[in-house]
Parts: sequence; C-alpha cells; structure tokens
Amino acid sequence: MIESVAGPARRHVLDRLAARLAGLGVSPDAVTVGGTAGVVVASLTLVACGALVPGSLLVAAFALADALDGAMARASGRAGAWGAFLDSTLDRVADAALLGAVAFWLHSEGDGRGVALAVACLAAAPLVPYSRARAEGLGAATPEGVAARADRLAAVLAGLLAVGLGAPVVVLHAVLALLLAGIAVTTAQRMRAVRRHLAAGRPAGALR
Repeated sequence: MIESVAGPARRHVLDRLAARLAGLGVSPDAVTVGGTAGVVVASLTLVACGALVPGSLLVAAFALADALDGAMARASGRAGAWGAFLDSTLDRVADAALLGAVAFWLHSEGDGRGVALAVACLAAAPLVPYSRARAEGLGAATPEGVAARADRLAAVLAGLLAVGLGAPVVVLHAVLALLLAGIAVTTAQRMRAVRRHLAAGRPAGALR
C-alpha cells in the first residue's frame, strides 16, 4: 500500500542516495547487513527496554538504510540472485527482532493481551513473504495486498511512537490487531490467486 502511494518519490530519493554510496565504493551487501544489524540492535536495546520514541525512530532510520540496497545494486550493476536472497533472509531477522522486542516490552509491563497480539504477529508475519515465494515458485503472480513489509513496519513503528509520545497502550493493541487482520487478508488474497492460476491449467513450478 505504501509502495503504491509513495513509491515513485521514495524510489527517486533512494536512487539518488544509492548512486552516491555506490560512487563511494560501498557494496549493496554491506548496506543490507548494516541496516539489519541497526534494526536488531535498536530493537533489542531500546524498544525492548521501553525507550519507544528513540527506538522507533532509529529502527525507521536503519530500515530506510536497508531499503537502499536494491537501489544500490541497480546503480552499480550488481543486482543478482544472491543480493535478493540475502535481503529477503535478513528482512525476516529484522522483523523478528522488532516484534520480539515489542513482545518483551509488553511482557515487562504486565500486558498479557499485548504480548499475545505481538507474538501472534511475530508468528504470522512470515506468511506474507512465504506465500509470495511459493506462488512465484508455481509461476503465479500475486497481489501486493495490504500487509506488505513496508506497511507492516510502518504500522508497528507508528504504534510504538504514538505510545511513546503518551498515547494509551490500547493504540498499539489496535495496531497489532489490524496488522494480524492485514496479514490474514493478504495471505488469503495470494492463496486465491494461486488457486485460480492452477485451476486455469497454467504450468506450475516444482511442487514441494
């Protein structure tokens, strides 16, 4: 959703930054690893300890840095399967660190309902990239849906920032509940797309 609304402007900014970094000899893989490490450290040292405002802002900054890797790969002519695999794999690490930190903080606050929602999001979030990967393996195109990674990350960070600025924690509960609903809807949309693809008798990739 965010990509469809702000995609062109975001890509323009990222492409300019990527060209500068590529010109300095920085590799896309280094940016991928650095961005992920930053998200993990900020999540586990700030968000998990209840420093929600600086934590969410730092996670957002490092997530933006992580988003540079694809643009850098294109700018330097080094786009390839390894970079895509590394980026996708480390995205899962970053997402788990953030949601795990949220769950830990809520637990430290004695918020059982919030912990349950955060853990449910942590468990369900991988369904979104997994359903796309399996669909692509079967040769089926899938809709972006309402819970792409940028949308999930923005929602969690907005909820944390709001609570950190004084909003009641129920705001974060609502964000996590909506995130779960978005994950369910997006996964269902992709399952429907694959079922239609296969029902139409189109060729499928390796079934495994």
